[in-house]
Amino acid sequence: MPERARKFANVVLCLTAVFGIGWGGKEIWLVLSNRHQIDAACADLVPAGRILALSPAGGKITGGGGDAGIQLDRLWSGQKCDLFSTEAGKGRGSGAFRFFTGAVGVSPGSQRVVADGPLEDLLDFRGGPTYPQQPLGGGIAGVVGGSGVVVRLPCAEGEVGTRSIKALWARAELTTSNDVFTEKGQLSGSDRSILADTAVSMANNLAERLGCDDRLADAPDDVPALPEGPVPADRAEGTCAWYAKTGYARQGRYPDQALESRTDAGLWDEQCGLILSEGRATGLYMRGADEREIPSEPDRPGKWFVSLHTYAGADARNVWLTSRTTSYEKPEPAEPGRAGRSAEDPIWWASSVCDGQPQIHTMSLAMGYDRLVTPEMAKVFRAYVEDVTHRRGCTDVTFPAASSFRER
Repeated sequence: MPERARKFANVVLCLTAVFGIGWGGKEIWLVLSNRHQIDAACADLVPAGRILALSPAGGKITGGGGDAGIQLDRLWSGQKCDLFSTEAGKGRGSGAFRFFTGAVGVSPGSQRVVADGPLEDLLDFRGGPTYPQQPLGGGIAGVVGGSGVVVRLPCAEGEVGTRSIKALWARAELTTSNDVFTEKGQLSGSDRSILADTAVSMANNLAERLGCDDRLADAPDDVPALPEGPVPADRAEGTCAWYAKTGYARQGRYPDQALESRTDAGLWDEQCGLILSEGRATGLYMRGADEREIPSEPDRPGKWFVSLHTYAGADARNVWLTSRTTSYEKPEPAEPGRAGRSAEDPIWWASSVCDGQPQIHTMSLAMGYDRLVTPEMAKVFRAYVEDVTHRRGCTDVTFPAASSFRER
């Protein structure tokens, strides 16, 4: 090679090396800065490496700022950290946008568990697909939802300050408002797995801080996508399978669709949503409107429903019935060992005891639909509660009085 060509090649190699060192140093600094932001905002509970692997975690990451972040001395009310990235902010006209929320808390806590009200949206109110949450599996008390994963861990030995606790929970959630990072409203398989790992790590890290003896096992390697709902009620196989066996779905006054999940006795909240299809609801309304004053027309899919929940353990001691119809109505407690109906709204509760722990079972009817079917719902609620308590081996089952299902 001629001398001039050799010198030119050496210069190019040197410049390339200098540029590479500078670029690499900048990238290393960015990664270290991002890790620091994650650790500082989330009280060292969140695995920074896993967060950096999420789809929208590219570019510069910052915490919530101000007083935002997890405060371990305030766990009774639940604590969260929000993380922002420039990658999530692309196309939004802003430098950064929130892409991740990590939340933790303890049980019992100060937050109430509120039963579904008569104006609840069980289906996507925008008309998009609905994906009911599913158990995480793998022997973990956990739930996979449309945007993230929540897990729980027993902790009878732990303390927050001078107060003892029974359990703790952790939630890892991705902001799903940016369609770039979702497909038909669902997270990618990679992001689901990362969020499951993150929620488990958060719970175990918090357990170590609070002096808990137990730890959660590793999250499943593959977290499947959520199945779309609702499904025909007479073919339900999960938490609504009992309803398919009753045959009610073939009768015109009852729901013909089901929003269900797989059963899991370890879950603290198990739901079966029964929904009237748009055609069935409209037909029933047209026939009943002449006989009764119905305040709410079923003008969109899912507006008429029956929502059934079972709350277990510490949550069962803090269930409240509420309406959301007016601002002046006060929530009412659903007390373990008793049963009844809300004084204001079509919401009933029953109770039972499973493995020495209370459980509360609730049924909420959609506004308007309750005017037509309240008396018939006594047998529906009984069938639901009997199925759940049989599956979970519960005793001391208490049902609402028959008089609570009279029309008002």
